[in-house]
Amino acid sequence: MSSMRKRERLEATVAGEPVDRVAVALWRHWPGDDQRAEDMARSTLDFQRLFDFDFIKVTPSSNYCLAGWGAETRWVGNQEGTREWGSRVIQGPEDWTQLQVQDPYSGLLGEIRRALAIIGDEVGEEVPFIQTIFNPLAQARNLAGERLLNDLRQHPDAFKAGLETITETTVRFIDAIRETGIAGVFLALQHATYGLLTEAEYQEFGRPFDLRILEATEGLWFNLLHLHGKDVMFDLVADYPVQAINWHDQETPPSLGEALDRFPGALVGGLRQWETMLSGTPDWVRAEAQAAIEETGGRRLIVGTGCVTPITSPLGNIRAARESVEDGD
Repeated sequence: MSSMRKRERLEATVAGEPVDRVAVALWRHWPGDDQRAEDMARSTLDFQRLFDFDFIKVTPSSNYCLAGWGAETRWVGNQEGTREWGSRVIQGPEDWTQLQVQDPYSGLLGEIRRALAIIGDEVGEEVPFIQTIFNPLAQARNLAGERLLNDLRQHPDAFKAGLETITETTVRFIDAIRETGIAGVFLALQHATYGLLTEAEYQEFGRPFDLRILEATEGLWFNLLHLHGKDVMFDLVADYPVQAINWHDQETPPSLGEALDRFPGALVGGLRQWETMLSGTPDWVRAEAQAAIEETGGRRLIVGTGCVTPITSPLGNIRAARESVEDGD
């Protein structure tokens, strides 16, 4: 039976110290519920009560940080639980300079802050929970749509003005949610990939703003970095001040074993979100989890998926992921 408390297990995992068992965590979207504080909190807490993961990753829709600027979305049934974007806020390069810093206590930002407060009141010190933060480039992409890269390259000054406003809004939001008891943030990067940007471009338009977001989390103890997509710039961000890193390790380099020598903290992965969690069987899930444990020697590993668990994944598959780390299973 497990004997370590969740925070103790996570801190030992990050440090590469012995643990009573390998840590595990899955997360998913809550379409519809993620637009209202009470429903968002209730869905998240019910999921945690059912599966007892080692931490809660609070997963609001990506519009939560953009609604204040007029971003419009709707959910149309995507299996990841993500929403479809309406007309983009940024229609021309000059629009980047018109963005105003948002109040973290109002609108959808305020709803998510209240959801975090409810979750914090419920779990207290028992379950660490972290809030999803989309990095400024990811937020900019959702504001601008397909014109993002053109503005980045053709109108860099206006674009950077927009990034400044987005970053300041995000920093203020992090300050506002500290009081809820968050352990840290899940910083999602969607453009640290060679298929979209060069390293020089990410050094200019990504990294400085990412680091300012992470500076705002000083004093928190569990930040998780997510690299979205394939051909990711793993080594470019491996020195970020985070305790854990998550990427599509089953689809793109580096492998978990390779990453052990390239990042000093915890590695989150091992499970395929679509082929295994959605379409596979509990036996597949257990086999992939065991393979990840063997590849890393169970050291600095948190069993999880490369991205969100599809909302239609069989509960038996999710249960198998949780049970795969228990002794005797």
